[in-house]
Amino acid sequence: MVLFSDRVDAGRQLAGQLLELRGQDVVVLGIPRGGVPVAFEVAAALAAPLDVIVVRKLGVPFQPELAMGAIGEGGEELVDESIVALTGVTDAEVQAVETRERAHLDARVARLRPGRDRISLQGRIAVIVDDGVATGATAQVACDVARRLGAERVILAVPVIAASTLGTLTGADDVVYVAAPEAFWAVGQFYTDFSATDDAEVVRLLDEAARRLTGDVAPPAPDTDADADADIEVEIPLAEVTLRGHLHLPASPTGVVLFAHGSGSSRHSPRNQYVADVLYGAGLGTLLFDLLTPQEELDRGNVFDIELLGRRLTEVTHWVSDRADAAGSHIGYFGASTGAAAALWAAGDPGVTIAAVVSRGGRPDLAGARLPQVTSPTLLIVGGADTDVLELNRDAQRLLRCENRVAVVPGATHLFEEPGTLGAAAELAADWFARFLLPPDVEAPA
Repeated sequence: MVLFSDRVDAGRQLAGQLLELRGQDVVVLGIPRGGVPVAFEVAAALAAPLDVIVVRKLGVPFQPELAMGAIGEGGEELVDESIVALTGVTDAEVQAVETRERAHLDARVARLRPGRDRISLQGRIAVIVDDGVATGATAQVACDVARRLGAERVILAVPVIAASTLGTLTGADDVVYVAAPEAFWAVGQFYTDFSATDDAEVVRLLDEAARRLTGDVAPPAPDTDADADADIEVEIPLAEVTLRGHLHLPASPTGVVLFAHGSGSSRHSPRNQYVADVLYGAGLGTLLFDLLTPQEELDRGNVFDIELLGRRLTEVTHWVSDRADAAGSHIGYFGASTGAAAALWAAGDPGVTIAAVVSRGGRPDLAGARLPQVTSPTLLIVGGADTDVLELNRDAQRLLRCENRVAVVPGATHLFEEPGTLGAAAELAADWFARFLLPPDVEAPA
């Protein structure tokens, strides 16, 4: 049973269970590493500060994935004596594991808070967030640490938790969750994308969350210097909202690809980040951005409002075109899932000039009457095993009046998770964009 497309989707669904806390004195604490992307979305929805609460699992020496306890900042420790007795681990072995993991914990605290003080929890509501809870040992220690640091109320909030664990969590005043299935053997089974989160991503999210609260943004690329690369977080002011994105431009770019994410995804999607890296390697600039604000994402109707998403994309297109560091660049759209429909809807707008469109596992059929108005060369990439969506793409293709092609990646399902399939899709996209966005003297990627 898959419940979440990725941690961003999980965080946004979880945030919907916590909206009553908005406006209260809340600090959101993500358990590194995987809990931090989830916590980032919760903090955004609650307009609350984000920090980490660092804990480490104590694994059984000969079966490290089995937790016999956990440790946390400030010397907190929890040992599950029943697991110790069942596995026959000695006191000396427990101490050896604790010593080793304590060194790792202290090193991680130093990496995750370089020059940054811990946010005070004194008298506040601590919302502790992880990407899921199996045995609860780590979550229990995290709750104990928050209590020791002065939190007046401790809430454990997770997208998914094992039903058998719910009654064992005595450290939290409340446990908030999206699902508590009986059949539970690993947190990752409930995610389509459960890619690892590294420390650099955690630090980046903490920095972005801090800027979000203060209204600051990362220093923009100097508009007057067309010869400098730009690899920056940006704020994109539109008529109604301000969107956040990540802009990566080579020096003097001639082509920039805007990514339209699908439902439940965001600019943090590892799949789209991978494709963006491939496109950048081919000489193209990229902009990954969120079409909706975190609050708007909570209304699932917005996620499927193709006209709204398409209008947002056209506004962002004008914003990119007006930048001095992207001036004169050809613009392309890369859309996934429902984002493909938004890309085609926007490409059919006579107010923008789009050099090429690529859809990966998309729903171009949702663009409806806009399809015959698209003049941009369009590539529809579909997985060979995604038979229903393949048929929808072929139906949409028949409505297109522009140069177009359906490219089938053999063996790929909807999310291109099979080995090599996402790479194949990225190469197809890079070749298509290079053909239409780069000068003819620039060689397309192999």
